[in-house]
Amino acid sequence: MAITAVKPNYQMTDYRNYNPLWVVEPTLRHIKFLLFETSYPAWMWNTVIVSVCSTVISLVASVLAAYAIERLRFKGARITGLLIFLAYLVPPSILFIPLAFIVFQVGIFDSKLALILTYPTFLIPFCTWLLMGYFRSIPYELEESALVDGASRWQILTKVVLPLAVPGLISAGIFAFTLSWNEFIYALTFISSSENKTVPVGVLTELVRGDIYEWGALMSGALLGSLPVVILYSFFVDYYVSSMTGAVKE
Repeated sequence: MAITAVKPNYQMTDYRNYNPLWVVEPTLRHIKFLLFETSYPAWMWNTVIVSVCSTVISLVASVLAAYAIERLRFKGARITGLLIFLAYLVPPSILFIPLAFIVFQVGIFDSKLALILTYPTFLIPFCTWLLMGYFRSIPYELEESALVDGASRWQILTKVVLPLAVPGLISAGIFAFTLSWNEFIYALTFISSSENKTVPVGVLTELVRGDIYEWGALMSGALLGSLPVVILYSFFVDYYVSSMTGAVKE
């Protein structure tokens, strides 16, 4: 992908004179075309807005759901947790049909709000299941001590549990952000105008014209689109690893 992004067009198919894994005369023309002659910057901005908003909404709902299921110990909590996890296993290729009907009825078709409100349908079940496992590893004696001192459930959640669950929150946030960033089916179904498209849909639908593939621009778009996720992982990799090891230890 990186090699094709900087390879001139005449070298891409001429395997007799040029090595496919090496660039003789690298060029930035594909990246320039992508940034200044297409709507790629707008697609990137749309993807950032949709991913951040849907991730925040999903994390807030998942924290409340996971804490209630794991700590409040109400009747049917385990069954509820299992049903939430099973909801994550439902493929989006089945859900997008009824969701499309709802989106049309509400009147948010072809807007970023359609994606922001539909992405949590697959983000919340996954994040809830992940946070349930992490909350389970936090000693319950800490909450009992806070209850003895007169703390409310909300104070326990915000001042005791969440500070200890930062690695789990970051891990769930990274997964939710990555799933939102790379999502394709909903973005293809609910968005039609070019200015509202996200990167995965915009790159595929705008840079492929019939049987003509702009391979240099396609690979440049894929490369630039993957950088934010790579940077996010690199900054929070320690928290991510500690969250996974904590779950395994538990």
